Amino acid sequence: MQKSDGRSEKDKMLAGELYDASDPEIQADLAATKVWLTRYNAALAMPTAERRKLLLERFAAVGEGATIRPPFHCDYGFNISLGAGVFLNFNCVILDVVAVTIGDKTQIGPGVQILTADHPRGIAEREAGLEFGRPIHIGRNVWIGGGAIILPGITVGDDAIIGAGSVVTRNVPPGATVVGNPARVR
Repeated sequence: MQKSDGRSEKDKMLAGELYDASDPEIQADLAATKVWLTRYNAALAMPTAERRKLLLERFAAVGEGATIRPPFHCDYGFNISLGAGVFLNFNCVILDVVAVTIGDKTQIGPGVQILTADHPRGIAEREAGLEFGRPIHIGRNVWIGGGAIILPGITVGDDAIIGAGSVVTRNVPPGATVVGNPARVR
């Protein structure tokens, strides 16, 4: 639905600006993703190549050999780009209101949450139902331990390690190992 400035709420969402999540176009995209997720999550017993075909239906990019083990959850899918050889284990969640990029050969443990969605700090904006997103970029050859949480706007450098259960609140330098809540360089 177009607003007075000529841009749709979806356009605002994709630009990382405040947007109204109850907008009909956004709600339709969420509904379509739920249908797709039902199909994808029922595909656990299918060969990896068949699951890859399903990922290609919805994701922005899926590198050769990229694998996501169901169950998996996301908001839209079309904002997710996976490099070659990326692996996500069971029960991962990606809230992809804006771009999520995961580099080649990155391995992500079970139950990891990658969260681009954010909410205004001002009460009036939150009460109005507005939200926004900040993109996440995860480099190549990163290892993210099970149960880790990556917060909005984070960049994880190539070859980094994020310990299991860590909450990443700041960018992670290339080659660094971070652990804890909040995650700190070890």
